[in-house]
Amino acid sequence: MTSPNRILQGETLDQSIPQKRRSIWSSSHSLCCLLFCSLCASRQGPVLVEDNIITLPISRRFNFTGTGNIVQNDLARINAVRSRSAAKKGLASRAVISEPVDNQVVSYIASVGVGSPATTYDLIVDTGSSNTWVGAGKSYVVTSTSTKSTQSVSVSYGSGSFSGTEYTDQVTLASGLVIPKQSIGVASTSTGFDGVDGIFGSPSTLIPTVTDNLFSQGTITSDLIGISFEPTTSEDDPNGSIAFGGTDSTKFTGSISFTAVTSTSPATDYWGINQSVTYGTTSILATTAGIVDTGTTLIYLATNGFTKYKSATGANLNFVIGGVTYALTPNAQIWPRSLNTAIGGSASSIYLVVADWGSNSGQGLDFINGYAFLERFYSVFDTANKRVGLATTPFTTATTN
Repeated sequence: MTSPNRILQGETLDQSIPQKRRSIWSSSHSLCCLLFCSLCASRQGPVLVEDNIITLPISRRFNFTGTGNIVQNDLARINAVRSRSAAKKGLASRAVISEPVDNQVVSYIASVGVGSPATTYDLIVDTGSSNTWVGAGKSYVVTSTSTKSTQSVSVSYGSGSFSGTEYTDQVTLASGLVIPKQSIGVASTSTGFDGVDGIFGSPSTLIPTVTDNLFSQGTITSDLIGISFEPTTSEDDPNGSIAFGGTDSTKFTGSISFTAVTSTSPATDYWGINQSVTYGTTSILATTAGIVDTGTTLIYLATNGFTKYKSATGANLNFVIGGVTYALTPNAQIWPRSLNTAIGGSASSIYLVVADWGSNSGQGLDFINGYAFLERFYSVFDTANKRVGLATTPFTTATTN
């Protein structure tokens, strides 16, 4: 296969790859600005609280302040997830531990208030991280609601680091919607988080997150989040939402199908599921374990699966999860062509959003369904029932790309 750097520089492709179908690879030298497609809490629309569901509008944006390689950053993040899984075992439910996350290409970002009066922080909402922490961009402000603990907290990721101290403080998601005594980390040092202030922890079994506390206090009636966003060709587009405590029926079609979190390690320690993958009628990957991850940009398959995939063309890429098939059309398998130049590519080329995980299946984490998958399907992360839900949307078969 042609080397990653040469592919994005527009040189000759390996003939095993169909004409003009390329994985999204980038050279750290030629890609002078990292594509950072993020979903951030829109400050234009109100928070909707209806039937014990809290809905925050989110949008996608680009951050051109960083540098890096999309695939390299994605794999650094997931390798950290995999390698640190064993360290989590046996920890107390309230332990503050090192979490593998990465500030990279695609993330959900929410504007969250901390303290009283509240200071607003832009935080990455990440289903691969449990801890909520602040201070990467904007310093933490101590107020009357701040209580410092003796616990330390740290985050390690592919291109930087964070360390600090645990506090409990008041967290505000919107005017009048307050979560008291929420555990947060306060950064004393951090690197690699350009344009954001930290992490907003998602549902987890490790420590009580904001969603957990909303549930325990009776503000929401279900301990889950539902996530929606749409494929787009714009650099800045308010195209999604995150719902705390329920699902938004206007964002999906048909019904949500749930599958239990896998028991296979290390995928079981995150939002891990079992799935098989076919390309048309050809088996690409037998049933195996992997994760659904909002913090990973692309879709990753174990090497043996990707090898079969890269020589195929013209069919749907099918993910069979819990007996239900979720099909990515050929259009959904490519990067938006209008944004090719944003990742250092050629405007006339076609780049795949499916990439090689780097090892054969059988490792306990053999695929990652990242942003490129989730923008075509509504996703639900149900902590109480330890399951993941998926549904089609009006944009599942869109020809946006």
